[in-house]
Amino acid sequence: MEPTMLRRYKESVVPALKAKYQYGNVHQVPRIQKVVLNSCFGKAEDRKSAAEIVMEDLATITGQRPIQTVSKKAISNFKLRANEAIGARVTLRGRNMWEFLDRFINVAIPTIRDFRGVPYKSFDGRGNYTIGISDHSIFPEIELDKVRRTVGFDITVVTSAQTDAEARELLVQLGMPFRKGGGGGQSTGGGASATSEGQDAAEAA
Repeated sequence: MEPTMLRRYKESVVPALKAKYQYGNVHQVPRIQKVVLNSCFGKAEDRKSAAEIVMEDLATITGQRPIQTVSKKAISNFKLRANEAIGARVTLRGRNMWEFLDRFINVAIPTIRDFRGVPYKSFDGRGNYTIGISDHSIFPEIELDKVRRTVGFDITVVTSAQTDAEARELLVQLGMPFRKGGGGGQSTGGGASATSEGQDAAEAA
Protein backbone atom coordinates (compact mmCIF):
# COMPACT_ATOMS: atom_id res chain seq x y z
CA MET A 1 0.00 0.00 0.00
CA GLU A 2 1.41 3.39 -0.97
CA PRO A 3 1.88 6.11 1.67
CA THR A 4 -1.17 8.25 2.48
CA MET A 5 0.53 11.52 1.53
CA LEU A 6 1.73 10.14 -1.81
CA ARG A 7 -1.84 9.10 -2.58
CA ARG A 8 -3.04 12.57 -1.64
CA TYR A 9 -0.42 14.09 -3.92
CA LYS A 10 -1.55 12.00 -6.88
CA GLU A 11 -5.30 12.35 -6.32
CA SER A 12 -5.64 15.92 -5.06
CA VAL A 13 -2.46 17.96 -5.31
CA VAL A 14 -1.57 17.23 -8.95
CA PRO A 15 -5.03 18.20 -10.29
CA ALA A 16 -5.07 21.35 -8.12
CA LEU A 17 -1.65 22.49 -9.34
CA LYS A 18 -2.49 21.72 -12.98
CA ALA A 19 -5.66 23.81 -12.69
CA LYS A 20 -3.92 26.76 -11.03
CA TYR A 21 -0.80 26.96 -13.21
CA GLN A 22 -2.23 25.51 -16.43
CA TYR A 23 0.58 23.02 -16.97
CA GLY A 24 0.45 21.47 -20.43
CA ASN A 25 2.19 18.28 -19.33
CA VAL A 26 1.74 16.31 -16.12
CA HIS A 27 5.53 16.07 -15.81
CA GLN A 28 5.65 19.86 -15.32
CA VAL A 29 3.73 19.54 -12.05
CA PRO A 30 6.13 20.17 -9.12
CA ARG A 31 6.94 17.16 -6.97
CA ILE A 32 8.94 16.40 -3.86
CA GLN A 33 12.31 14.97 -4.85
CA LYS A 34 13.91 14.37 -1.47
CA VAL A 35 13.91 15.49 2.16
CA VAL A 36 17.23 16.14 3.93
CA LEU A 37 17.69 16.31 7.71
CA ASN A 38 20.93 17.93 8.85
CA SER A 39 22.09 18.26 12.46
CA CYS A 40 25.31 19.68 13.89
CA PHE A 41 26.94 19.19 17.29
CA GLY A 42 30.22 20.84 16.33
CA LYS A 43 30.36 23.06 19.44
CA ALA A 44 29.62 20.24 21.88
CA GLU A 45 32.57 19.45 24.16
CA ASP A 46 31.59 15.79 24.32
CA ARG A 47 31.40 15.30 20.55
CA LYS A 48 31.81 11.54 20.69
CA SER A 49 28.84 11.13 23.02
CA ALA A 50 26.86 13.74 21.08
CA ALA A 51 27.49 11.93 17.82
CA GLU A 52 26.19 8.66 19.22
CA ILE A 53 23.00 10.27 20.54
CA VAL A 54 22.26 12.34 17.43
CA MET A 55 22.86 9.43 15.08
CA GLU A 56 20.61 7.17 17.15
CA ASP A 57 17.77 9.70 17.49
CA LEU A 58 17.80 10.69 13.80
CA ALA A 59 17.63 7.02 12.89
CA THR A 60 14.65 6.60 15.23
CA ILE A 61 12.82 9.57 13.72
CA THR A 62 13.47 8.74 10.06
CA GLY A 63 13.79 4.97 10.07
CA GLN A 64 17.04 5.36 8.13
CA ARG A 65 20.67 5.30 9.25
CA PRO A 66 22.28 8.78 9.13
CA ILE A 67 25.77 9.49 7.83
CA GLN A 68 28.26 11.55 9.80
CA THR A 69 29.46 14.91 8.56
CA VAL A 70 33.05 15.83 9.41
CA SER A 71 35.05 19.03 9.78
CA LYS A 72 37.08 20.14 6.76
CA LYS A 73 39.81 21.80 8.77
CA ALA A 74 41.08 22.18 12.32
CA ILE A 75 39.83 25.13 14.40
CA SER A 76 41.82 25.59 17.59
CA ASN A 77 39.30 27.95 19.23
CA PHE A 78 36.71 25.17 19.12
CA LYS A 79 39.25 22.45 19.97
CA LEU A 80 38.29 20.91 16.65
CA ARG A 81 40.53 18.69 14.58
CA ALA A 82 40.27 18.08 10.85
CA ASN A 83 38.03 15.19 9.80
CA GLU A 84 36.36 15.07 13.20
CA ALA A 85 32.64 14.21 13.35
CA ILE A 86 30.60 17.40 13.84
CA GLY A 87 27.15 16.43 12.62
CA ALA A 88 24.83 13.94 10.98
CA ARG A 89 22.70 13.98 7.86
CA VAL A 90 19.87 11.83 6.51
CA THR A 91 18.56 11.98 2.94
CA LEU A 92 15.08 10.52 2.48
CA ARG A 93 13.57 9.48 -0.83
CA GLY A 94 10.64 7.38 -1.96
CA ARG A 95 8.42 5.77 0.65
CA ASN A 96 10.52 6.90 3.63
CA MET A 97 10.30 10.50 2.40
CA TRP A 98 6.52 10.51 2.05
CA GLU A 99 5.96 8.77 5.39
CA PHE A 100 8.28 11.21 7.16
CA LEU A 101 6.56 14.24 5.64
CA ASP A 102 3.18 12.85 6.70
CA ARG A 103 4.33 12.42 10.31
CA PHE A 104 6.07 15.78 10.36
CA ILE A 105 3.16 17.82 8.99
CA ASN A 106 0.24 16.01 10.58
CA VAL A 107 1.66 14.67 13.85
CA ALA A 108 4.85 16.48 14.93
CA ILE A 109 4.13 20.11 14.00
CA PRO A 110 0.77 20.28 15.85
CA THR A 111 2.54 19.36 19.12
CA ILE A 112 4.76 22.49 19.08
CA ARG A 113 3.70 24.71 21.96
CA ASP A 114 2.25 28.11 21.01
CA PHE A 115 2.74 27.24 17.35
CA ARG A 116 1.65 29.96 14.91
CA GLY A 117 2.76 28.42 11.63
CA VAL A 118 6.00 27.65 9.85
CA PRO A 119 7.98 30.53 8.26
CA TYR A 120 6.47 31.66 4.96
CA LYS A 121 9.59 32.89 3.19
CA SER A 122 12.20 30.22 3.97
CA PHE A 123 12.71 29.28 0.32
CA ASP A 124 16.04 29.47 -1.48
CA GLY A 125 14.86 30.95 -4.77
CA ARG A 126 14.97 27.57 -6.51
CA GLY A 127 11.88 25.95 -5.03
CA ASN A 128 13.49 24.36 -1.98
CA TYR A 129 12.20 24.96 1.56
CA THR A 130 14.16 24.74 4.82
CA ILE A 131 12.77 24.81 8.34
CA GLY A 132 14.74 24.57 11.59
CA ILE A 133 13.55 22.35 14.45
CA SER A 134 15.08 23.15 17.85
CA ASP A 135 13.76 20.14 19.76
CA HIS A 136 13.42 16.65 18.30
CA SER A 137 11.04 15.52 21.04
CA ILE A 138 8.08 16.81 18.99
CA PHE A 139 8.31 13.59 17.00
CA PRO A 140 6.20 10.74 18.43
CA GLU A 141 9.02 8.22 17.90
CA ILE A 142 11.04 9.92 20.66
CA GLU A 143 10.20 8.76 24.20
CA LEU A 144 10.46 11.80 26.47
CA ASP A 145 11.68 9.84 29.49
CA LYS A 146 14.59 8.51 27.44
CA VAL A 147 15.80 11.82 25.97
CA ARG A 148 19.49 12.27 26.84
CA ARG A 149 20.13 15.42 24.83
CA THR A 150 17.99 17.94 22.98
CA VAL A 151 18.71 17.50 19.30
CA GLY A 152 18.07 20.29 16.81
CA PHE A 153 18.23 19.99 13.06
CA ASP A 154 17.23 21.53 9.74
CA ILE A 155 14.71 19.89 7.44
CA THR A 156 15.10 20.77 3.76
CA VAL A 157 12.36 19.82 1.33
CA VAL A 158 13.81 19.68 -2.19
CA THR A 159 11.22 20.07 -4.96
CA SER A 160 11.25 20.14 -8.75
CA ALA A 161 9.39 23.48 -8.78
CA GLN A 162 10.85 26.20 -10.97
CA THR A 163 9.81 29.01 -8.63
CA ASP A 164 9.32 29.51 -4.90
CA ALA A 165 5.65 30.35 -5.48
CA GLU A 166 5.01 26.98 -7.12
CA ALA A 167 6.93 25.16 -4.39
CA ARG A 168 4.98 27.01 -1.70
CA GLU A 169 1.68 26.08 -3.33
CA LEU A 170 2.80 22.45 -3.51
CA LEU A 171 3.53 22.41 0.23
CA VAL A 172 0.29 24.23 1.02
CA GLN A 173 -1.65 21.59 -0.90
CA LEU A 174 0.16 18.89 1.07
CA GLY A 175 -0.95 20.51 4.31
CA MET A 176 2.10 22.51 5.41
CA PRO A 177 0.76 25.05 7.96
CA PHE A 178 2.41 28.29 6.87
CA ARG A 179 2.20 31.30 9.16
CA LYS A 180 -0.74 33.53 8.32
CA GLY A 181 0.16 36.85 6.82
CA GLY A 182 3.45 35.55 5.41
CA GLY A 183 5.47 36.80 8.39
CA GLY A 184 9.03 35.63 8.79
CA GLY A 185 9.25 35.74 12.58
CA GLN A 186 9.89 32.92 14.99
CA SER A 187 7.44 30.87 17.00
CA THR A 188 7.72 31.49 20.71
CA GLY A 189 6.87 29.61 23.83
CA GLY A 190 8.34 27.04 26.16
CA GLY A 191 8.24 24.14 23.71
CA ALA A 192 9.99 23.38 20.46
CA SER A 193 10.02 26.06 17.81
CA ALA A 194 9.99 26.02 14.03
CA THR A 195 12.41 28.62 12.72
CA SER A 196 13.55 29.74 9.32
CA GLU A 197 17.17 29.02 10.16
CA GLY A 198 17.99 26.20 12.57
CA GLN A 199 20.80 26.97 15.00
CA ASP A 200 22.42 23.61 14.47
CA ALA A 201 22.56 24.00 10.71
CA ALA A 202 24.12 27.44 11.17
CA GLU A 203 26.88 25.83 13.21
CA ALA A 204 27.43 23.25 10.45
CA ALA A 205 27.91 25.97 7.86
